[in-house]
Amino acid sequence: QVQLVESGGGLVQAGGSLRLSCAASGRAFSSYHMGWFRQAPGKEREFVAAVNWSGVSTYYADSLKGRFTVSRDNAKNTVYLQMNSLKPEDTAVYYCAAAALRARRWSEGYEYNYWGQGTQVTVSS
Repeated sequence: QVQLVESGGGLVQAGGSLRLSCAASGRAFSSYHMGWFRQAPGKEREFVAAVNWSGVSTYYADSLKGRFTVSRDNAKNTVYLQMNSLKPEDTAVYYCAAAALRARRWSEGYEYNYWGQGTQVTVSS
C-alpha cells in the first residue's frame, strides 16, 4: 500500500506559478513511477506529467510541455509539479498517482494503482 498526500494548491493569478508536492508513505517510494493528473469541473480527468522511478525520465502532455516540470526526490519520498505561466484553463483538481514499475502507458490512468485525494488549483484571469 502507498498513501499519497498532495499539497501546494491554491489561488494564483494568470501568469503566476505554483509548485505542487505529493508526499508518499508506505511501500518503497522508488518502487513506483509517479504521475500527475488533473480534472476540471465538468471535464474528464486528463494526464499532466509523469516521472519514472529514478527521476531520470519524464513525460508530459503535449499541451503542457514547457510550462510544467515534474521531478521527484526519493530521499524525501516526494514528487513535485512545478507549474509556470499558469492560465485560467489550468484550473482543476490535481492528483498524484503511483504506478508499478511494469507500467508502460504513463498517460493512462488505469496504469496507476494508488491515488491521492487531490489539491485544488485555481487560476484567476
